[in-house]
Amino acid sequence: MSDVTQQLVDEKQRERLIRRFGTGAADWLADLPARVEELAARWRLTVEGPAPHGRTSVVLFCRRADGTPAILKISPDPGLGTSEARVLRLWQESGRVPAVWEVDPDRGAVLLEAVGTGRTVALVGEVPDMADIAALIADLHAVDVPCDELGELHPLDSRMNFIFDMWEHERNRGPAADLIPTSALHRGHARARDLSNAEEGLVPLHGDLHPGNVLYGGAERGFVAVDPRACVGDGAADAVDWAVWQADSLEEVERRVAVLSAGIGVPGDRLLAWCRACAPLFAVAAANRGRADTPHFAMLMRLAAG
Repeated sequence: MSDVTQQLVDEKQRERLIRRFGTGAADWLADLPARVEELAARWRLTVEGPAPHGRTSVVLFCRRADGTPAILKISPDPGLGTSEARVLRLWQESGRVPAVWEVDPDRGAVLLEAVGTGRTVALVGEVPDMADIAALIADLHAVDVPCDELGELHPLDSRMNFIFDMWEHERNRGPAADLIPTSALHRGHARARDLSNAEEGLVPLHGDLHPGNVLYGGAERGFVAVDPRACVGDGAADAVDWAVWQADSLEEVERRVAVLSAGIGVPGDRLLAWCRACAPLFAVAAANRGRADTPHFAMLMRLAAG
């Protein structure tokens, strides 16, 4: 990796992209500096440096010609940028997503409004008030999406199939392979499939609404969601990560479920069922990060067994 590329992408992000997109991502990364330079010239940007990255894109802090702070996202998969821009515009009126300013479908690039300091809930590390998170989710779900646009979104069960397949691969790559039986993931997947088949209360879902994809937008803006993997289905699915994140007991999960379910208008027992279904996925993540000896991991395994 060249010195110029290293200024944009660290080794950890490089590994994430290659894991996600295969060895072709290495060639894409080699060309990244030139691609960024072309976009900066066309959109009149000053690139200031890397922002926290996700699994599917490189994210850069930058400024527009008038000094307005912005976020430049570029992905090895051009379709992801185009899809993200389209979905964000569906939610634009809610104020709960960043504005989309530019899109380059050929380069998989999107120029977005910079929200707050750009720090996510995960980076801050503090569990927020669940009522505030419920308000974010409710605002996203309440947006009136045209029927034709809603019909173009993937169904929730497709999203669940992708997620469980991905985490089964992750399980096989680390300590989780010895700690979490495949039967736990298969049982969770079967539960998620059953829950995904609900035919009532279908809403446009963010689809990946975890603490790493929610920004602090300040007192006036509130929480803001980024990096959607939009689908359509049971609204409870968007609240699962928040019910279990950093929770060390089933009692804490139940307390959060009560607040979240009331705030987004779904039955509490259904949200808790979603938590049980997805608990093996969170357990895999914890185990592979060396946290299998924590109360959080023990709670996830109990939740999955339930």
